[in-house]
Amino acid sequence: MLGRTLAVWHQHKMLELGAMPSWNIHIAHVERLLREHAAADLGIRDVNCFLFGNFVPDIYVGYMVPNPTKTIDYRVCHFADPHHMPEPRYQEFWDVYAEPNRDSEGRVSDVTLGVWAHLVADCLYNHNVNVLVEEQGLEYGDPLRVRKQGDFDAFGHTLDIGMVPEVTPELLAQCASFPQYEVAEPDVRAAVDVARGIVRDTQAHHLSHEPEYSLLSSSFFAKVSDLVDNTITAGLLSYANGLAARAESGQDIQK
Repeated sequence: MLGRTLAVWHQHKMLELGAMPSWNIHIAHVERLLREHAAADLGIRDVNCFLFGNFVPDIYVGYMVPNPTKTIDYRVCHFADPHHMPEPRYQEFWDVYAEPNRDSEGRVSDVTLGVWAHLVADCLYNHNVNVLVEEQGLEYGDPLRVRKQGDFDAFGHTLDIGMVPEVTPELLAQCASFPQYEVAEPDVRAAVDVARGIVRDTQAHHLSHEPEYSLLSSSFFAKVSDLVDNTITAGLLSYANGLAARAESGQDIQK
């Protein structure tokens, strides 16, 4: 019951604020990545931490996790300029918080990889909504925002998802050392509870038919979902290939 209550609460807040794709969409992208590629091939060591990283940008904005220990301005945690439908600058996040924090093997934490993936998804979904709005000459404002977020909520409930994060010592350690800001243990636990509730709600209220979208369409979601998956996959494969090249170079030097 608590999970359902939290899921309903966050959906209402999303509709009020016109937020980005919900966590069921982010979870679906993680599951697709891992169906199509082995985690190690993407440079991911701890899948649980990577999954949780896909939630981190939303934890402190005030509408996904109830009563967080702090709040962080949306523009800060999402690297997005003020806009009706902001487009996070995911490459800037990587340049500022991932690249300078590589370890001796050239790795960044799996939570950091997950945050980057979240920002990619938010950027590409919202960018393509903005393109559609401009092409159709629609007016930004509350009616459009509600239509958009209602469509994202409906799309999220068409997805077959099952992955839920677990609170582990490794996850807590990576969240404590996340380079942009610390994610406190109480907030990690609260976010895990919200994620579990969202998965249960998505499963319990799964839509097996095509929703009647108000602004967007099934073809829109199919196209942008593929774009998001391809962009995240390309970025992670490039990261993993760089790790492999670095390791090979180190071995050659030792020889």
